[in-house]
Amino acid sequence: MKRALVALLLLGGCQRESANATQPAPTSLEAAAVAAGIVADPAAGDPTGLYARDNDKLCLVPGATGYRIGITVTYGDQYYCTGRGTATRAGEALHVALTSAPGCSFDARFEGDRINLPGALPDACQKACTERASLAGLGVERLSDSSDEAGGLRDRRGQPLCAGD
Repeated sequence: MKRALVALLLLGGCQRESANATQPAPTSLEAAAVAAGIVADPAAGDPTGLYARDNDKLCLVPGATGYRIGITVTYGDQYYCTGRGTATRAGEALHVALTSAPGCSFDARFEGDRINLPGALPDACQKACTERASLAGLGVERLSDSSDEAGGLRDRRGQPLCAGD
């Protein structure tokens, strides 16, 4: 009786193993989350939109070559950053060049409904900021995928951040 029970358990384990063998294993946790629909596939989505976290905002709208990008970060009345420029997309990477801060270019990460700037930026990016403020490490969530809403984002002086080419 014990041998029959052990044989059934082994046979059940073999069947489960062969059923799982027909499905390809995801290459990473992120790939598994995308496959399960838990996380949006960044390669399939359009990054156009208005993004925010608290008072920090980012707009991304289609431009002549890629996208126009605008970023505003507020640490208070005295400490803030404002940057305008262009972005091009390569998979999950957004190649950003801030024309308002010459020499400031970096790769941000587009993750479906989120954009993350790297934790370390070129020194030239400090031109977009006052004293101790920084764009480094900014992470924002999508509020809207509307190009019109994103295009309406304004800086502290009321100027459009994602103005036309």
